[in-house]
Amino acid sequence: MGERGSDFYDNDAVFQTYMERRQGQDNANDTLEKPVMLELIGDAAGKNILDLGCGDAGFAAELLGKQHKGLSYTGIEGSTNMVQAARKSVQGLNARIEQSYLEEWTYPADTYDLAISRLAIHYVKDVDHLFRSVYGALKTNGSFIFSVEHPVITSTLQPSGIRTNWIVDQYFVEGFREQEWLGGSVKKMHRSIESYYTALQQAGFRVEQLRESAPQRAFFTDEETYLRRQRIPLFLFLSARKLK
Repeated sequence: MGERGSDFYDNDAVFQTYMERRQGQDNANDTLEKPVMLELIGDAAGKNILDLGCGDAGFAAELLGKQHKGLSYTGIEGSTNMVQAARKSVQGLNARIEQSYLEEWTYPADTYDLAISRLAIHYVKDVDHLFRSVYGALKTNGSFIFSVEHPVITSTLQPSGIRTNWIVDQYFVEGFREQEWLGGSVKKMHRSIESYYTALQQAGFRVEQLRESAPQRAFFTDEETYLRRQRIPLFLFLSARKLK
């Protein structure tokens, strides 16, 4: 079926660069994306969680800490490098990691209280099928909370390095767009905010919240980085619920 987004991280040089960048001060994942995800998830105690594109599962280790006793976790990840890192992250915890592309995993019916995905769904071409699969895997009243690269970002050309300008173009022309990132070439699916929202509704979900990555000063140590993050939204978040 060709190369998938998660395969990008099986380039060892890319994987190493990514892991190093995630440890950097004021990185976008920790300052902009994770705080909103934690806010939307709220109290996860006692929940059975499905994580789509779990990466190195560092987030799972946080969720499975003492504050969330009784929680169980299944992480799905396509990258071999990420799966190996994820299994180390959750060793000894009430969690399992399964290697699969999100589009190909067998989703068990009526199993999970909460499905989450952090910056993985923009690698998926057919979100209509994926969202229906997630809907079927959730219990009644279960929630689906995810983040993706913001369509303002996926609709621009993205050379490597610190950017000073963002030119949105062909916003309503959806499809994969290739960019140079982390020393490699990766394809991310551009789709509009409306498309994400509509796909959730058509899968049966009630959309409850739509958020963007407005920076919160408390999460930044560097004032310049904080001010730069006010210029453009990097991430889009949607929270939806299965009512029946």
